[in-house]
Amino acid sequence: DPVAMGRARAKQTRAGVDGSQIDRTRATLNTVVPIVMHGDAAFAGQGIWAETLNLSDLEAYTVGGTIHIIVNNLIGFTTRPTQEHSSRFASDIAKRQSVPIFHVNAEDPDAVVRIGRIAAEYRATFGGEVVVDIIGYRRHGHSEVDDPTITEPRLYERIKNHPPLWKIYAEHIGVDAAQIAEKIRREYEEEQTQARAVKKIPQLRKLPEYWAPYYHGCYKPEYEVDTGLTREKLAETTDGLVRVPQGFHVHPKIVKLLQQRGEMGHGKRAVDYGFAEALAFGSLLLEGTPVRLTGQDSQRGTFNQRHAVLVDSETEEEYLPLAHLAPDQGFCEIYNSSLSEAGCLGFEYGFSRDYPEALVLWEAQFGDFANGAQVIIDQFISAGEDKWNLPAGLVMLLPHGYEGQGPEHSSARMERFMQLAAEDNMQICQPSTAAQYFHMLRRQARRPWRKPLIVFTPKSMLRHPDASSNIEEFTRPRFQPIVPDHEVRDAKRILIASGKVGHELRAERRRRKDTSTAILLLDQLYPLARNEISAAIAEYPGAREIVWVQEEPANMGALSYVLPRLERVAKSLGLSVRSVKRSASASPATGSAKAHELEQKTLLALAFTTTSND
Repeated sequence: DPVAMGRARAKQTRAGVDGSQIDRTRATLNTVVPIVMHGDAAFAGQGIWAETLNLSDLEAYTVGGTIHIIVNNLIGFTTRPTQEHSSRFASDIAKRQSVPIFHVNAEDPDAVVRIGRIAAEYRATFGGEVVVDIIGYRRHGHSEVDDPTITEPRLYERIKNHPPLWKIYAEHIGVDAAQIAEKIRREYEEEQTQARAVKKIPQLRKLPEYWAPYYHGCYKPEYEVDTGLTREKLAETTDGLVRVPQGFHVHPKIVKLLQQRGEMGHGKRAVDYGFAEALAFGSLLLEGTPVRLTGQDSQRGTFNQRHAVLVDSETEEEYLPLAHLAPDQGFCEIYNSSLSEAGCLGFEYGFSRDYPEALVLWEAQFGDFANGAQVIIDQFISAGEDKWNLPAGLVMLLPHGYEGQGPEHSSARMERFMQLAAEDNMQICQPSTAAQYFHMLRRQARRPWRKPLIVFTPKSMLRHPDASSNIEEFTRPRFQPIVPDHEVRDAKRILIASGKVGHELRAERRRRKDTSTAILLLDQLYPLARNEISAAIAEYPGAREIVWVQEEPANMGALSYVLPRLERVAKSLGLSVRSVKRSASASPATGSAKAHELEQKTLLALAFTTTSND
């Protein structure tokens, strides 16, 4: 449901876009009409339909109405309607909103056509959802190989003795349809015979022309592009980002923030994650790349870090600086989503499928909120290209990090994505600095290789000095899959970590005045950059061991994916490998802040302890 809506929104946007402006008048919305077919059991029972219905009139998601057709066979596999839904009709869930519902007899073709016309005219005129409930039956049960007489013997005894629809309709209109039916049967059998003789599998689909400049399949090094910008371009982008209209009443706290961001963009202050993201978005928009970001509290940011949309403190009028950088820029949409995961993520996946030239992002309030969208991740994001050869370039932003907030807001469940990673089906990154985040976002848009990008974003490190970057870091050419250590040259031990714990390890090293431990930050977890990792390790010929350090428990995080691959790299270099992590746990994190602090101190201490035990 939401994937179809997202695809429709992208196609409507393509029809109505003019530079930075998008025409969303009814005439434009009527150029693309989403029609979604449902089974009766799924319509009543699947929560994703309720999530999607709620999106219908929201500015971020509206497509001018979807026509929903329920193929109501009064059976869900073997389940009767009385076991499927509490209401009289499977369609009654649509009554939560002002949605017209038409019930029509599937054995009355004229009525079905008439209701179809009414539904299409209603949607085109009023721009709203409409439901057509076509009530019929399945002659052979759930499928042709099923035997429905086992579970519905009385019903299927009646169906067996009931004439097929073509005979009923022929009698109704007064024609002898026997010859027509026989002709169609022969044509069908001939087509079946010809299909069996086909030796080469035919191409069933072709991607639209707007996919022509882009590649999918396995990664190739020639896809890489430079992502750095000159100081002058960064300053120009900054000036547009901190500019507000005459007479707009900016909140006093935001006045100070804009001043600080102006200093960041001109090299007078270190750049934090929030402004690094704004620089990435702004520079892409100025290059003509559209940007669309939706998510839970994404306009301001869950952690007060983004402030992409400014609110007039007197009138509550909204202003999006990213949409007003230059007359010829790409369009920019940044919206707060409803509190939905599966529906909203599915929508953005659909949008990215039909707008590959845009940077399309979905953000969870906390990383573990993506749990509610696991069906979209499993069915579409990780497997859509392999199953249907249909690529997508959606970005998922998942706040992740162990900071003593308890089991519900610590982990974005990195291990689930690592388990799904195969055949270059996605990219999984955890950028360690603001500049790395900047380069990663620009790489996603500028590189012609279109793959979903899963990003584990920071929380406490969003403004931390260790994770902030000086302006020169934004001028270097590219994103670094593994970030080198410039503080230690003659290392006896190499620690490799990803995310916040890497910065904590470097702080612990400074506290210990340790000069024999190098710390490498693995910012790209998949595809694993083996050559770059080997080269980074080779910088320390005196090293005796490699230690993978993670703050997640042993049965979570990237451990089970990364460690075996590090062992192969280490073996080729004659090094031993061990790992430091929390003990395996059923819960992602402890609920006690004191227990968390003790665990974290122990974790850091073990990383600097010389031992061959794992």
